[in-house]
Amino acid sequence: MKLLVAVKRVIDYNVQALVKADQSGIELANVKMSMNPFDEIALEEAIRLREKGAATEVVVVSVGEAKAQDTLRTALAMGADRAILIRTEEEVQPLAVAKLLKAVFDEERPGIVFLGKQAIDDDSNQVGQMLAALCGRPQGTFASKVELAGETITVTREVDGGTETVALMLPAIITADLRLNEPRYASLPNIMKAKSKPLVQKTPADYGVDISPRFITLKVVAPPRRAVGYKVPDVDALVGKLKEMGVAA
Repeated sequence: MKLLVAVKRVIDYNVQALVKADQSGIELANVKMSMNPFDEIALEEAIRLREKGAATEVVVVSVGEAKAQDTLRTALAMGADRAILIRTEEEVQPLAVAKLLKAVFDEERPGIVFLGKQAIDDDSNQVGQMLAALCGRPQGTFASKVELAGETITVTREVDGGTETVALMLPAIITADLRLNEPRYASLPNIMKAKSKPLVQKTPADYGVDISPRFITLKVVAPPRRAVGYKVPDVDALVGKLKEMGVAA
């Protein structure tokens, strides 16, 4: 069985994102970029399934500019077998990404598609669900545990009230949550080996997918600064302060 994993190049989670002066987006110049953390978890799970003998190949795919090759090489160093970069310099919105992944799904015919539950740059949490709908396949979102048995995969998923367990017939789409696993670090020998692993570059036109935006970002603003806190000596002072702020009558 083949496993397909979608990964995205995003601002590193340790970096403080800054809004551009003209409010047109987030400043990306000279900013450290890395693989989306949830996608790392999805990739780790696919590699573990292959190591258990449940799959024969792990293919990673990314949609983005040429620099996304670095992210794919990281995925190959972690243990993926080959990579596909759908190269475009334009902003690609979730529906277009899902359509491109659907085209790759039709071409590769994987048994399972793994994705992170969301990307930390836009937090859309849409691609996995859209891909499942486009492919007409079952989905297990927010997965914290997966168990493969024959043609069925059991997914424990995190929901508002706790957890829910679903059994899905393959092929299936799974989006990874934080508690699914702890991703490995790529070793130096594997980083060197990754340079010789196949990485194919394609374009949206190769798949016949229109990536024209469906919505326009008018402006991006930073969240408001947290208001200054106050220390009060006693309950009476607290009540008085609340009345002053108009919170209490």
